[in-house]
Amino acid sequence: MKASFWHERWEKQQIGFHNEEVNPLLIKYWPQLGLNTAARVLVPLCGKTLDMCYLKEIGHSVLGCELSELAVRQFFSEYQVEQESLACIQKNEHQHFILDNITIIQGDMLTLSSQDCGTIGAFYDRAALIAWPEALRQTYVEQLMRLLPLGSRGLLITLDYPQEVMAGPPFAVQDDWIIDNMASGFDIERLSCDDVLHENPKFMRKQVPWLTESVYKLIRK
Repeated sequence: MKASFWHERWEKQQIGFHNEEVNPLLIKYWPQLGLNTAARVLVPLCGKTLDMCYLKEIGHSVLGCELSELAVRQFFSEYQVEQESLACIQKNEHQHFILDNITIIQGDMLTLSSQDCGTIGAFYDRAALIAWPEALRQTYVEQLMRLLPLGSRGLLITLDYPQEVMAGPPFAVQDDWIIDNMASGFDIERLSCDDVLHENPKFMRKQVPWLTESVYKLIRK
């Protein structure tokens, strides 16, 4: 999937994947990670999610990664930040937007190094894994494993549905795929799996017959 696809989605504000409130699954399951609030949280493909604000409010520093500069600037604008108080530092091919305990690196996440990211102690993936088509998904997982130190913990949220009925994104990710492709790098525990079809009118309009949402606790090993 080309970067131009996502840039166009943001330019046209075709961002149905963006939630206008903090994800309730984050609020419910984040405490089960048992993290010290000093842990710095990586949020890949963060967009302008308010989940970053929630993580900051409970004490974490946050490192988001986002391809679209427009999305990054919208986040800080909607976060009611004066743009002149927002630090923006160019480091190689990435821009680092910094304010208080939230940093967002703007650029291609797959080109980041551990030096770009600095210290990370946790991660939160609500919309990153399901944004990648299957042909690129393993590349993302391998990059995530490179960036995360041993022992770091995180939440992963996925969707599963009959992919042949509707083209992604979001793409369907099966539980078997998680086990087969991520168990080499993570201890995996599925915390929940719920039917969410009636909460997603887009899928109903496309006549998707079923839709499940799963939450996983992952520990880098």
